[in-house]
Amino acid sequence: MHAVFFIAAIASIVAVFLICLFLFVNGIPAIGKIGIFDFLLGTKWAPSNNPPSFGIFPMILGSIYVTAGAIVIGVPIGILTSVFMAKYCPRRIYKVLKPATELLAGIPSVVYGFFGLVVIVPVIRSLAGGTGSSILAASILLGIMILPTIIGVSESAIRSVPESYYEGSLALGATHERTIFRVMLPAARSGIMAGIVLGIGRAIGETMAVIMVAGNQARMPAGLLKGIRTLTANIVIEMGYAADLHREALIATGVVLFIFILIINVTFSLLKRKEKN
Repeated sequence: MHAVFFIAAIASIVAVFLICLFLFVNGIPAIGKIGIFDFLLGTKWAPSNNPPSFGIFPMILGSIYVTAGAIVIGVPIGILTSVFMAKYCPRRIYKVLKPATELLAGIPSVVYGFFGLVVIVPVIRSLAGGTGSSILAASILLGIMILPTIIGVSESAIRSVPESYYEGSLALGATHERTIFRVMLPAARSGIMAGIVLGIGRAIGETMAVIMVAGNQARMPAGLLKGIRTLTANIVIEMGYAADLHREALIATGVVLFIFILIINVTFSLLKRKEKN
């Protein structure tokens, strides 16, 4: 059994290594051909032009804006919901609310995309004008999509805090609310941050739902109500017919996306290490 467990652990490491190898072997040469500054800071994506342009800066900004919007919407709602479920929710409501939040995690991305297309986009169109397919629509949709991850991990982190913290705070004269927000939440900070990081990873890597509501316009972001294209959407939309340098540029886009995720996870690890010290 030790050998079985060891092989299972090694399989995960090998899978990550092979993914990294494929991305960097196929993507780095393309960045060299295009030019690292032209690729990362170029504002024009036009593979069919002569000569072609492969600037992904608009998609980088689009991914950052959409992810930031999802964090602003999803993180406060997710944390407050987890607090309610852990410390306020009556048992009979919890029996309904807990499966409902877990069900959100199992809904396919394309279903979220249809919901955004027929509900969120028309509402934005009627209230603010324009097409409705925009950064705002994508941010709202992604904020909903990351809720189950943040709620599930944050609730577990809050419940894992020893009950003596709660009782000790009340014994010192603190109110129920003050105890939760000044004692329990700081004690559960590490787990809550883990949920937020997982949510960010899902938001920045989401593709299908974003394609359906973001407008898919490969241009510099021009406002919350304007369309954009994210890194993941750019890869999915064009990979089916791309060839030669165009295909390599899309793989290089995947390298940039991979580095983004790596930076987020390394930053979280450093923050956890700093808290422990």
